[in-house]
Amino acid sequence: MLKTLFRKKKITESQLALSFVNTTIRSIEESFDDVIDAIKNDSELSSSPLISQKDMDEFIFIVFAGNLKLLERYLPASEEISLNGLITEKITAAYDSDYNTIKDLLEDYSSYISRVNHPSKNVLYGMSKAIFFKYDLGKHQEDYFAQLNSPNPIFLKRIDNIMENYLWDWNNFFNKYKITNNLF
Repeated sequence: MLKTLFRKKKITESQLALSFVNTTIRSIEESFDDVIDAIKNDSELSSSPLISQKDMDEFIFIVFAGNLKLLERYLPASEEISLNGLITEKITAAYDSDYNTIKDLLEDYSSYISRVNHPSKNVLYGMSKAIFFKYDLGKHQEDYFAQLNSPNPIFLKRIDNIMENYLWDWNNFFNKYKITNNLF
């Protein structure tokens, strides 16, 4: 009885990839209007940025790239590469696109997150800075921060709070689930 109580549930890489992609896209589609409102109405901005529903894809790829960067910390390289490939396939299917195009986009966004956040390795902070720069929010700040083209720390913290909602808790996930090749 205790053996089954403490055993991890099994999930295949393909199931995990499909669940990750579908859940992430669905959650962003359902909440992106709220993200736009939070940014446009932030008291630290002196003017309202022109962000609309059509700008969702950049946000989606920042979220995917950030989560994949975090995933690297929890799996051995071979498993991470395999799962990353399956996730890329599922994103390719969701976007009805080409595998190499999506793979390149994910790599570009991952690199961008690292570049705007250098030297810090904090992925959440990097995702927030990526949002800041991709949506050109610097010019909507008070003059001091606008001239620096650097995010106001108070505003950046608010973006961190938003982005936390889109990060998968990989540690908790892998405490509950074991990736397997088959379920039998």
